[in-house]
Amino acid sequence: MSVTTTVLLVILAIVVIIVVWGVVAYNHLVTLRNRVQNGFSQIDVQLKRRTDLVPNLVETVKGYATHESQVFQNVTEARAEAVKAAGSSSATTADRAQAESTLSNALMALQATAEAYPDLKANQNFLQLQEQLSDLEQKIAYARQFYNDVVQKLNTSIETFPSNIIAGMFHFNQAQYFQVPEAEKQVPQVKF
Repeated sequence: MSVTTTVLLVILAIVVIIVVWGVVAYNHLVTLRNRVQNGFSQIDVQLKRRTDLVPNLVETVKGYATHESQVFQNVTEARAEAVKAAGSSSATTADRAQAESTLSNALMALQATAEAYPDLKANQNFLQLQEQLSDLEQKIAYARQFYNDVVQKLNTSIETFPSNIIAGMFHFNQAQYFQVPEAEKQVPQVKF
């Protein structure tokens, strides 16, 4: 074998390695982007289940606490905003987080209202709805954690060398974390 043939084989091997690396890096970024989209969809599924459960919970509590109309109005308005944010294609992840956080706070106030009514706390329908809501909140928390974990992996891959070269070439964008707005991190004050 001549020196020229050896050099050409080495160059060809390097080119093949670079192409294979590029394909692997691209496929990894596509996989992460799809996992981010799937994670956000899983959050949507759980949030939809929660917004479907809220009217039943409100109606059950209403039967016992007729004079707590402001609490019911707040829950209803927060649910409407969450549904609106979920249905809006222009809503950002931050908008969705804000709406869902407001709904969570309204639901906490509703549950605090329920605590004032011993008959309601013993009502089987209410207990069942409360258990379902608690289960959904845990699923929502898990879905948010999964989503944020995948966002972190995608964003890291987009930012780190050498995958950032492929990310830049194919216009991969960083994803937004699902974060609770700073104002919503405060413990809500429930007053009667």
